[in-house]
Amino acid sequence: MVAPILPLRAENIRVARGGKTLLGPLSLEIAGDGVTIVLGPNGSGKTTLLRALHGLERLRDGEVHWAVPEPETRKLQAFVFQAPILMRRNVVDSIAYPLLLDRMNRGEARDRATDAAEAVGLGGRLSLAAADLSGGEKQKLAIARALVRRPQVLFLDEPCANLDGKSTREIEAILIEARASGTRIVMSTHNVGQARRLADDAVFLFEGKRIDGGPADEFFSNPKTPEARAHLQGDLVP
Repeated sequence: MVAPILPLRAENIRVARGGKTLLGPLSLEIAGDGVTIVLGPNGSGKTTLLRALHGLERLRDGEVHWAVPEPETRKLQAFVFQAPILMRRNVVDSIAYPLLLDRMNRGEARDRATDAAEAVGLGGRLSLAAADLSGGEKQKLAIARALVRRPQVLFLDEPCANLDGKSTREIEAILIEARASGTRIVMSTHNVGQARRLADDAVFLFEGKRIDGGPADEFFSNPKTPEARAHLQGDLVP
């Protein structure tokens, strides 16, 4: 039986480059089920936070702790970038690639990848080159490739930032289904409407620090800081 990798605890983490602090000091815990939405104005540290939690950023200070040793978490978490990373493969082989890295039999990997493609609406595009997909389809492929390993935790960095309304609705439906299937989602977005639709809880960042957040109902109805209130109203953050 696979051990749960949550809770995830970040303790006084700080990310800095060139002598400038980009994130932190910041502490945070991710536990239980649902969707955590990370909000904040441009440059507030949303992407850096997700990358730090996933292990893609070198921490200047602090630590990130999972419920199990970090090497055991690597196959049980996944990351979807804002701009999909494509491979010189067709759709089904692109999705199957992580399973092949895990030394799964090629036939079984392609079967799993086919199921994952169908789940995100790419069942009719299996033999098409990944580069020939539309923008929304490329992001669906990236999400299917992340989910094919059946991760316990999925990080997404503004996955709908460059998509139209139809593609955004389709991506949100995929994420709602993933949440219902037990995947814990941590996602950044600049879209307040999307945050309201998806969030079970929220984290609001400003100038690299967590200054607001909490359960979604409380945060969206009664933000505690003027910065969060302004952001949720679509105003310029003071």
